[in-house]
Amino acid sequence: MADKFSAEVRSKIMSRIKSKWTSSEKKVHNQLKGNRIRHVMHPKLPGNPDVFLMDYNLVLFLDGCFWHCCPLHGHIPDSNLDYWGPKIEKNVQRDLENSKLLKRNGFIVKRIWEHEVKCKEFNILDFFEH
Repeated sequence: MADKFSAEVRSKIMSRIKSKWTSSEKKVHNQLKGNRIRHVMHPKLPGNPDVFLMDYNLVLFLDGCFWHCCPLHGHIPDSNLDYWGPKIEKNVQRDLENSKLLKRNGFIVKRIWEHEVKCKEFNILDFFEH
């Protein structure tokens, strides 16, 4: 199935996708800050977690449903299957490897799906012990 957008329009859409300070990251940051929980956004740690909570030795990954193949919302696009299939599979494999590496180094690793953060009842405190 062909892409419903022209190559130019698709390129413009894709160029707007941010890798840092997404709406999910801002929401998590604001909740942590509001609860006076010390944290670092985008710490320089293996796997590039989105958040590090130093008092808990906890790293958070805020995984996009599309990019990380969410079991509820993840899908491989019908167009350009030869690209998207391996791309998304590689992301999932890299996520597993990064989580294992961080755990071996003593970190607690939590992965939160984009759709969980977007839920209006979302509360970051539900995702870690304190």
